[in-house]
Amino acid sequence: MDRRSFNRRLLAGGAVAATGVTSLSLASATDAASAETPPPTAPAGGQVRHLRLYAEKLPDGQMGYGLEKGKATVPGPLIELNEGDTLHIEFENTMDVPASLHVHGVDYDVASDGTRANRSHVEPGATRTYTWRTHAPGRRKDGTWRAGSAGYWHYHDHVVGTDHGTGGIRKGLYGPVVVRRKGDVLPDKQFTIVFNDMTINNRPGHRSPDFRATVGDRVEIIMITHGEYYHTFHMHGHRWADNRTGILTGPDDPSQVIDNKITGPADSFGFQIIAGEGVGAGAWMYHCHVQSHSDMGMAGLFLVAKPDGTIPGHDPHHTAPPPGDPAAPPGAGHTAH
Repeated sequence: MDRRSFNRRLLAGGAVAATGVTSLSLASATDAASAETPPPTAPAGGQVRHLRLYAEKLPDGQMGYGLEKGKATVPGPLIELNEGDTLHIEFENTMDVPASLHVHGVDYDVASDGTRANRSHVEPGATRTYTWRTHAPGRRKDGTWRAGSAGYWHYHDHVVGTDHGTGGIRKGLYGPVVVRRKGDVLPDKQFTIVFNDMTINNRPGHRSPDFRATVGDRVEIIMITHGEYYHTFHMHGHRWADNRTGILTGPDDPSQVIDNKITGPADSFGFQIIAGEGVGAGAWMYHCHVQSHSDMGMAGLFLVAKPDGTIPGHDPHHTAPPPGDPAAPPGAGHTAH
């Protein structure tokens, strides 16, 4: 399902999912009427939002975050904000072990840190409200420049297994955060890719997730790394600018255009691409370019279809996952506005 249809379903109170990653879309957009119409952009921030989030054990021994009880996913829901927004998250720990919610990249008080060090974790069966704040760039009182919150960030547990959440992260307690600046271009589709140790989205190599789009879609990739290893993220046939958005601001933008980026534990970045731009439809590989890692299965496919839905030369390399599986096609999970 593309982002425009996704937003329409949100307004109608529907529930959807995209490739195993549910999404809380906190930015509004206007449909682009044609290819010549400028893409929709993020509005100004300043809203106060409220969200319920649950930590749950999953049947396969993993753990996940979800927007509804019984609907946890790995990765957890995509949380999207605009600079200036405040988000109150009522977090319920349904598990039999303590858990927490720790975020990167945004502002919060110590009571929302999500660690045992300051007693901001959540005991089994308990509930706690975490508050995240964002801000626009501007000058400090001393005249120096303060960066804004806009960027590709992430959240994760900081309690399960050790005081650093090592066990929780290994089992899947993590998810993406996107903070937009007013005027940022909004995508048609969003996909989260997490290199966690030697897995992708906690799936072994023979079950790595594939992501689907149609030629011409504006696709946003949120890339996160967890675990013990450094990786390199490479995407075949597509390139992006190595800056905050992945989009060049103009012909004089000095940002390097890349198709491969080194990423280490707790790193996160993101970018937008036009699916099939200059290369057309096809089964385009994404993978870790550390050779031994890709040989061990750290690879998946970015499936770009023609408008008629066909993908030239594509021969599915694994059977379709069962409903509810994190790699299942859109339509298996839940979301909220």
